[in-house]
Amino acid sequence: MKTDMTIKEQTKLMKLESSKMAAMSLEVRNNALKAVADELIAKKEEIIRANEEDLKKAEEDGLQKSVLKRLKFNEEKINGVVEGINDLINLTDPLGKVQMKRELDEGLLLIRESCPIGVIGVIFESRPDAMVQISTLCIKSGNCAILKGGSEAMNTNRVVFNIIYNAAVNAGLPKNCMMQIEAREDITAILDCHESVDLLIPRGSNAFVQYIMSNTKIPVMGHADGICHIYADKDADIEKAVKIIIDSKTQYTAVCNATETLLVHEDILEKLMPVLNEAFKTKNVEVRGTQKIRNIIDCEQATEEDFATEYLDLIISVKSVNNIDEAIEHINRYGSHHTDCIITEDDKAAEYFMQNVDSAGVYKNCSTRFADGYRYGFGAEVGISTGKLHARGPVGLEGLCTYKYKLYGDGHIVDDYAAGRKKFHFKDEQI
Repeated sequence: MKTDMTIKEQTKLMKLESSKMAAMSLEVRNNALKAVADELIAKKEEIIRANEEDLKKAEEDGLQKSVLKRLKFNEEKINGVVEGINDLINLTDPLGKVQMKRELDEGLLLIRESCPIGVIGVIFESRPDAMVQISTLCIKSGNCAILKGGSEAMNTNRVVFNIIYNAAVNAGLPKNCMMQIEAREDITAILDCHESVDLLIPRGSNAFVQYIMSNTKIPVMGHADGICHIYADKDADIEKAVKIIIDSKTQYTAVCNATETLLVHEDILEKLMPVLNEAFKTKNVEVRGTQKIRNIIDCEQATEEDFATEYLDLIISVKSVNNIDEAIEHINRYGSHHTDCIITEDDKAAEYFMQNVDSAGVYKNCSTRFADGYRYGFGAEVGISTGKLHARGPVGLEGLCTYKYKLYGDGHIVDDYAAGRKKFHFKDEQI
């Protein structure tokens, strides 16, 4: 959507049209998603060419391998996001869901019903697939979207956005349903649009997220670091533990749900660490351990800074703990409240851990890599929220919705109740 208007003027138009977007039928929204999926396939060669430009420049600029991996948007990834769109189409409509139905008095009916948030601004990292996931989730949930991707993916994001926007508008969505911003100064402009933008979702470093929160009146939802933990309890199954830890660390290192710290109960150090270290070696994982760990395996010394670091690389910090409480205390102190896991065959220990660890996701005997909107059946996600208000964990369709109250009356007035001529008889009805 090209325009000579200022960012503030554009967001005001989006706000005005957000009610039209919210009123779009499920059929129209799903048809728009189908059109987007078809166009992404039809124009995948154009997307790949643009992505190759971005990759070439990123390599010349010496960007980290983890960034390059996220930046790559080949045919396999395009097919993957299209499959995600098709899954999204098949999900039930998140809008118009009756959450409460209460008769206040005869003929006076109160209904709470789900609806879109309105205008959502999402600032995300170098992954071009995030452009597809975020925009299509906003379409399905009836929200207008302002999208700002990483500068390293500028060519890819520009092509992908134009494909999505044109397909969506041609399928019947409002002209101002979506906007892409590219310049860094545009972010500053968006922060001042509190009258038009209903929610911001920043995805990036802790410093960046804190900057956004400190410089806007717009509500902010999201997370910064992804410092995820696994605690191998004294009753852990060793074979199971090795498999889970290796997957959590190495299946895809450059993501926020990869495990960065392993805590091991001292009773199983001798059993677990030698075999786990061999598995780490086969995956080229660098281990940084505390002294008790180094007494058993040859590894680098872990520092205080290591336990507060999101590596996004083939590095893991490992610490010995005396008991489950020490593990919980470590996680709650150093973790980012994202996703943490216990490996144990003791159900009581697992429940104790899951109750006391203060994170958006707490797991038992499974990889932290499951912390993902697509794997939760949400149809991908706009991000992970580690806050506790509105939405927590992977933010999918429901996290992009709020609700409104609808009150149906028949000439009812408050004065009748204030004067005592009528009385409320609150009665909940079955939804």
